[in-house]
Amino acid sequence: MNTESFPASISTPATSIDEVIAQLTAIIEWSKQNDSRIGYFAALYRKVTIQVKKGITDNFFDDGPRMERLDIIFANRYIHACYQYQTGQTPTQSWVRAFNETEHWWPIVLQHLLIGMNAHINLDLGIAAAETVPPGELPGLKGDFDKINGVLAGLVGDVQKELAEIWPLLKLLNSALGSVETAIINFSMEKARDAAWSFAEKLSPLSEEQRQQAIIDKDQMIALFSNVISHPGFYGSFIIGIIRLGERGTTRQRIEILE
Repeated sequence: MNTESFPASISTPATSIDEVIAQLTAIIEWSKQNDSRIGYFAALYRKVTIQVKKGITDNFFDDGPRMERLDIIFANRYIHACYQYQTGQTPTQSWVRAFNETEHWWPIVLQHLLIGMNAHINLDLGIAAAETVPPGELPGLKGDFDKINGVLAGLVGDVQKELAEIWPLLKLLNSALGSVETAIINFSMEKARDAAWSFAEKLSPLSEEQRQQAIIDKDQMIALFSNVISHPGFYGSFIIGIIRLGERGTTRQRIEILE
């Protein structure tokens, strides 16, 4: 870990979606300068955030200010976890697992993205939703919460193309599977989003002490699940090893592709 040059600007929580984008940019730039794989997820996340901002501007959501509040709370959990890890503190175990993997050579880019999504969607999204509105107003958030999936689904095709630039053989898979692969990815995202909403419903009525215990329990579960992504069995690991040997470019170049 490089703690000396990590941007201190992200130590303060963002208060607007523009500040979120600026802080994600700072993480990306630091990652490129330090050849850190942390930049993979940060690059993807910035694209998602920019699309959410566009959705707010275009009145895609029912309540733009409320969606911006959700986006800020959600993003701050990732940004703070990143800052904690790089400055020798301990974030949630889900993020510890994800950041630890960025220090290893073997995980492929897709694994880095998935393990980051595991921590952020399966843990952070439900927490952020519960913190965005009072318990009695949570049901009213559901419509806009579901629309997030539409934003994510719209980026799947772009991410597939970018990963194909890093691993050229993926172009053949994209051509062969086409919309089938996209449908599978979108379905998985929908399931993750629904699980996050259920977690938000569980957290919302709890006292602060009860909520923190529920988060600890959930974090342990999500951290354990990260092992499935990192170590997908003998055959899965064999295939991933082949992909990893075929991935092109430096860490910096891959981050630039994902941007």
